[in-house]
Amino acid sequence: MSEAPHEPLVRRLLDGDRAALARVLTLIDRRPADASRIDALLARRTGRAGTIGITGAPGAGKSTLVGSMLKSAVQRNERVAVLALDPKSPFTQGAVLGDRLRMEHTTADERVFVRSMTAETRAGGLALATPFAIRALDAAGWPWVIIETVGVGQTEFDVVEAAATTVVVMTPGTGDEVQSVKAGLMEMADVFVLNKADRDGASAARLDIERAVHHLPADAWRPPVVETVASEDRGTDAVWDAITRHRQHLVESGEMVRRQQRLLRLALHGLIDAELMQRTNALLAGDDFARALPLLQSGDLDLASASHDLLARLLRA
Repeated sequence: MSEAPHEPLVRRLLDGDRAALARVLTLIDRRPADASRIDALLARRTGRAGTIGITGAPGAGKSTLVGSMLKSAVQRNERVAVLALDPKSPFTQGAVLGDRLRMEHTTADERVFVRSMTAETRAGGLALATPFAIRALDAAGWPWVIIETVGVGQTEFDVVEAAATTVVVMTPGTGDEVQSVKAGLMEMADVFVLNKADRDGASAARLDIERAVHHLPADAWRPPVVETVASEDRGTDAVWDAITRHRQHLVESGEMVRRQQRLLRLALHGLIDAELMQRTNALLAGDDFARALPLLQSGDLDLASASHDLLARLLRA
């Protein structure tokens, strides 16, 4: 029996070949069809990694925090992979921020793997390929996977679906905590990081955050507030401690299974979206749509009826 096209590459990935992992992530990032075929080969090896989403307002120091967390992880002899989601370049269609430069102190270490991915296709801040990349890193044996979101404001809610533990990064004196309450970030946080905590107003900001989550039930996980100065590598050991405690809570409470299923739902949603978009574009380029346009223009056909008819054809395809 002949091998599936990606089987040799996937075998190398499972054997710990970093170059094969990098190639797999490139394929996943470029084509949904490759993502789904590769995932089918990896599916039984997933579900073990601790996934951590890092989100928050632009300028909060997310990238600096992740770099500091990597240093701390190496000191703890932990192995960590990072998916750094960057804006899409209008010229190269690739990520533009250069994560390896931002985290250059640790990327040469074999216990660290950093990969940039584009984040242009989903309004929530994650690319369609992100869930598949997370699963590939999981299957490759990385025990921790950090997803650093692009920092597009207060709309990065997809990270909650992708990560078992969501870390919301804030800074004192910028009003982040007030804006986050309005945007719903308080509800999505499992750990709060108050970065740049050497600034004036850190104590007041911490109090504001703690007040915002005081309504949680007594038996619920209460997100800790960890103060850091990531630029000086201060406080990131405590961030890892909080993440580890949260992971233990998820396992002991049975919540981990549901959180892992959220990633599967996100991946499935992305594949269906891509397939429907491809079929829609083909339909709109076809004769049925061309025949409908004159009727719409003359008023002999209304938009609602035309869209219902085209949708029916799409679903029958």
